[in-house]
Amino acid sequence: MYKNTLKRIVSMVWEHKFSFSLSQICALLYTIANLVIPLYTGRAIDFVISEGNVDFPSLFRMLIIIALLALLSFVSSYLMARLNNRISYLVSRKMRDLSFSKISRLPLSYLDSHQSGDTLSRIVSDVDNLSDGLILGFSQLFTGVMTIVGTLILLFNLSFMLALVVLLVTPLSFFVASFISSRTNRMYRVMAEDRARQTECIDEMVRMDDEIKVYAGKRNAEEIFDRINEDYAASSFKATFFSSITNPSTRFVNSVVYALTALTGALLAISGRISVGLMTSALSYANQYTKPFNEITGVIAEFQNAIVSASRVFSLIDEKEEDRAGECDIESSSGEVAFDRVSFSYDKSQKLIENFSFKALSGKHVAIVGPTGAGKTTIINLLMRFYDADKGRILLDERDITTISRQSVRKLFGMVLQDTYIRNATVRENILMGRDFSDEEVRRAARLSHADSFIERLPDGYDTILSDESSALSQGERQLLSIARIMLSLPPILILDEATSSIDTRTEILIQNSFSRLMEGRTTFSVAHRLSTIENADTILVMKDGAVIEMGSHKELLARKGFYYDLYKSQFA
Repeated sequence: MYKNTLKRIVSMVWEHKFSFSLSQICALLYTIANLVIPLYTGRAIDFVISEGNVDFPSLFRMLIIIALLALLSFVSSYLMARLNNRISYLVSRKMRDLSFSKISRLPLSYLDSHQSGDTLSRIVSDVDNLSDGLILGFSQLFTGVMTIVGTLILLFNLSFMLALVVLLVTPLSFFVASFISSRTNRMYRVMAEDRARQTECIDEMVRMDDEIKVYAGKRNAEEIFDRINEDYAASSFKATFFSSITNPSTRFVNSVVYALTALTGALLAISGRISVGLMTSALSYANQYTKPFNEITGVIAEFQNAIVSASRVFSLIDEKEEDRAGECDIESSSGEVAFDRVSFSYDKSQKLIENFSFKALSGKHVAIVGPTGAGKTTIINLLMRFYDADKGRILLDERDITTISRQSVRKLFGMVLQDTYIRNATVRENILMGRDFSDEEVRRAARLSHADSFIERLPDGYDTILSDESSALSQGERQLLSIARIMLSLPPILILDEATSSIDTRTEILIQNSFSRLMEGRTTFSVAHRLSTIENADTILVMKDGAVIEMGSHKELLARKGFYYDLYKSQFA
């Protein structure tokens, strides 16, 4: 998995090969400039021959060359940082784009079985970690490797003995680097998982703040967060600890190399085998040689964190998408729907709907009632192809809906749910939901749903900005906006899932009248707990434990004095 993740990251980086190549050229120039400066510094020192005997023309020439090399180092370092940041942020942007677009193509089963906080953590925190790791990798890894190789070459040219001393201590640096990096990968993975759990917890607590306060659950919420936070603190401490020992460990190696080089160089200088300037250059190179090991071990620790984070993002991007499962597209429908011996369950070890058969004729109103968990909403999920049946068929105009693309099926349905959703957009855009209708059609839909009465009272009317967390609208007003959406599109099949549950009795009567006009000639499925709203339905399906136990009109079911009769009496006793 590590190699595959790394290969995919490299592939994304290579999409910006021009910027990447230019960055590496800048890194090469930066490294060469830094490597050559000590060489000219040593030569400059050698021009100071003795007291009163200084070759000033040659010394000034060396100082000018050193200044130009320092300028080259600065400019190339600046350009390299700009290019690396650009590549890193472009890769991060692409990964976020891929992740976000992936969410819209994931099956509902994935979203139902994964915490939203974990998904949020992958798109936000994990991509940030990848970006930081890439910036460090580009900035330090390549330059570090070139510095090590270049330093050894120059050292061998200056003094074979000094180069040999530096080279003999190299295995100690590799041992320190491998010791640290081998332990950080697993710790960073645990830390990433704990961070995702923490994000999930915070997301849930913020969304459920009202419920927590109402049920005095503050102390319990704090205890849950404290446990998760302690786990994250522990895993973060371990990962950070092993990362932080990089500097002191490699600094120890630096000191050993520098001390051995200085001692050997001093002995060689005393014996006259090397000059003082050459010894100065060699000491600079010894220091430069060990410094990249310090940087590289730090980069490796950070880069492993980035790889772990990238693997979590790629696992989201690689999730199996909701397939079209039917290449046929249809533009219209008469609204005739039939269930033919349909069986389905979310958890295959627990039965829910078994051998369900029913036919809804075009233009008829079918109501679905029953206790919680009976399978009412599951019927709607199957109709909308949020899930596909395990067995049996669902027919739309006598055609199996699995032969029709999901998008095409869903365009035939208009849906009003009990839970409302408000976009961070204007009232007009909240009614349009990305569709192409005129302002007059939007206002007409608002009038039909009786939403225009409160829209006109808003500060900017239809241009008022709303959000899902906004308290500007009551729950009932939010539901009226949802109803306005369906009034706008006029689909051949309607699904009303407790569509008027949050609306007062007076407004509900007005809405029911609007629905009556809207439902003329359209097949309608109503999920209801308030039985007064479905008394005029053509057929009422009474469900219990995933099966239809009674079926008929309101009067017929009351006359049988069965389960529906008991439900009705419990509401109107």
